[in-house]
Amino acid sequence: MATIANEERAIAPFDVSAERIFVEDDWHEMFALLRAEMPVSYCPDSAFGPYWSVVTHDLIAQVELDHATYSSSYALGNITITDPPPESNLQNFIAADPPVHTAQRKVIQPAFNPSQMRMREEQVRSFCSNLLDGIPIGETFDWVDRVSVEQAIGMLCILFDMPHSDLTDLRRWSDYAGGVSAEHMTDEWRAEWMGQMQQMLARFDELMDAKRGEEPGDDLLSRMVHSEAMGNLNPLERLSNIALLIVGGNDTTRNSMSGLVLALHQFPEALEKLRADPSLIPNAAQEIIRWQSPVLHMRRTTTCDTELGGQHIPKGEKIVMWYNSANRDEAVFPNGDTFDVTRDNARRHLGFGHGIHRCVGARLAEIQIGTLIEEIVNRGWRITPQEGIERLSSPFLRGITKLPVTVEAI
Repeated sequence: MATIANEERAIAPFDVSAERIFVEDDWHEMFALLRAEMPVSYCPDSAFGPYWSVVTHDLIAQVELDHATYSSSYALGNITITDPPPESNLQNFIAADPPVHTAQRKVIQPAFNPSQMRMREEQVRSFCSNLLDGIPIGETFDWVDRVSVEQAIGMLCILFDMPHSDLTDLRRWSDYAGGVSAEHMTDEWRAEWMGQMQQMLARFDELMDAKRGEEPGDDLLSRMVHSEAMGNLNPLERLSNIALLIVGGNDTTRNSMSGLVLALHQFPEALEKLRADPSLIPNAAQEIIRWQSPVLHMRRTTTCDTELGGQHIPKGEKIVMWYNSANRDEAVFPNGDTFDVTRDNARRHLGFGHGIHRCVGARLAEIQIGTLIEEIVNRGWRITPQEGIERLSSPFLRGITKLPVTVEAI
């Protein structure tokens, strides 16, 4: 493997994988400086080892589109900044390159085709309306628990054809599966992680075994067990793909729904514009995904020596694409720190990734977020955050774990 000395690399002046900056929501100026002065930079020392940061919209898109040079494969390091040990190195289709990625994605893709989404939209509207009917007006409650989790994971139960009583377990398994943190790089936590993943696999194997004896259906589990590409996965592969579907179907949606409350409070003019012109609601759904950037990064590994943004990068090095930075890139999104429901290019966000790995469930997430915005507008709600907001300690997911609010109908 070719190597280059650190003095020949653009060394970042700070470690943007430090979880503190996301817990304190103090990352904006750091990434703005990197975008302006070193769009590709190297951090030689972090809790997750050395890594390259790519922070501009154009260069991240370039990496995403060149999967031959920038691999997602679990065999080379997987898709997060961590370097997982073999027992927790998830082997799902997002952590694979073609042709494996292509074959397995084709199994899941039909569950999100236009005809399926028309049916799901009706379910989302009914589910969301019933959920919000139970919200206490004028009382303080946790928006994350009562709305974001219930909506996002409740729809997952429908997609998996699981009883709603599994919601609490799904939330816990999702939190473990997506739990990228320096605090989790211990033998004790990894043992706990494996215990939770084994519980998850046992429950899903029970459900999938039942599906094998039935005619193929439209739910995700039926599509998996009745397909050639995913019907005979080994236990680790089954665990890995289930974990992916849970995290992918949950975290983007629930964290955008929580971020929405903060955005509407910080930019009250946005809600006034939506009330005056409800046709802006679909664009507002795109804008909150851009503004919140619920997935902070994805990682790739170079398969050969390459050049990117004026930097020579040897084979086998860790490339971290910071979506939160791309989605605030002033070259694409002027006044990018502002939540602007009239932004004419909000859809260009990279919150769902780009290229062959773009989130397969993106349309469903857009429907759920748009429906929530529509309900808030139609009910005439004003949602006010209270003290005690807590953010996820992770460089992978931009999550809000606790969001006390009060709701007023005005």
